[in-house]
Amino acid sequence: MIKRVVEISSGPAHLSIQHRQLVIERPEQEPATVPCEDLGVLLVDHPAVTYTHRVFTALAEVGAAVVLCGPKHLPSSLLLPLDANAVQTERQRAQLEASLPLKKRLWQTIVFAKLRQQAAVLKVFLGEDAGLAELARRVRSGDPENLEAQGSQRYWPRLFGRSFRRDREGDPPNNLLNYGYMALRAAMARALCGAGLLPTLGLHHHNRYNPFCLADDLIEPYRPFVDWRVRNFVADKEAPEFLDREAKEAVLSLFNETIEINDRRSPLFLAVHSTAASLNDSFSQGEPLLALPQGLPLLDETTDEAPGHPE
Repeated sequence: MIKRVVEISSGPAHLSIQHRQLVIERPEQEPATVPCEDLGVLLVDHPAVTYTHRVFTALAEVGAAVVLCGPKHLPSSLLLPLDANAVQTERQRAQLEASLPLKKRLWQTIVFAKLRQQAAVLKVFLGEDAGLAELARRVRSGDPENLEAQGSQRYWPRLFGRSFRRDREGDPPNNLLNYGYMALRAAMARALCGAGLLPTLGLHHHNRYNPFCLADDLIEPYRPFVDWRVRNFVADKEAPEFLDREAKEAVLSLFNETIEINDRRSPLFLAVHSTAASLNDSFSQGEPLLALPQGLPLLDETTDEAPGHPE
């Protein structure tokens, strides 16, 4: 079953658990409920939301991630279950003992896939890929030439115009990109915990203040999906200064898109679990076996349930 991404962005609201249902109560409204087992990510982006303690423990029991946003609508906390996998000690030991050459080869695979995905995005909107596909073929173990950064220098001005600068604090549509990446990061961190791995220990990212370095590594080839969705969203309208329900819903619905990963079709929300599981296989077998996305979403494919749902 595809898990849902539920966002609470209007308030005041009170969250509690009754009969294994997340109950969302607002003044002068009928309570809304969501089965806990349907939840993959709960994203709270409003200061006037209160909780019972059981909300966090019940969602941890079903393996859901909880993202809490601060005043700037950026994530300030990500809560993940600690015992999501019965053999996590064994898997984390293999992760900790992974050799540097293996980590470099895994990062090579990730950068190759990211550049290939960015090339596909540019091809759709511009009819050419600015040489990113060729750049991808030149990536070596560990990406010593930093071709990832070189690709970004070609990619962003072509996708959103010469004046655009990709900056977390920058002008729109940076806010839309931030929102999509935040949701991706939470989904990937959840998948890594489910696979019994430590999301803190990255392959390439290693900021001492970043507790989700490994999640940030693995979402790199998925980021172009967000870019593609945002570019489509702002194609016929000005990028919104503030994220409204329409914008958030458009971004979150990305998780229900069908994509190809290792020559198989999968909803994006499930694909991140395949990627996390394949990283565990890589650590246990000592060779890069990453399952990563290939190409853009298959637009003719749909599913019955959309996980993106702002409340």
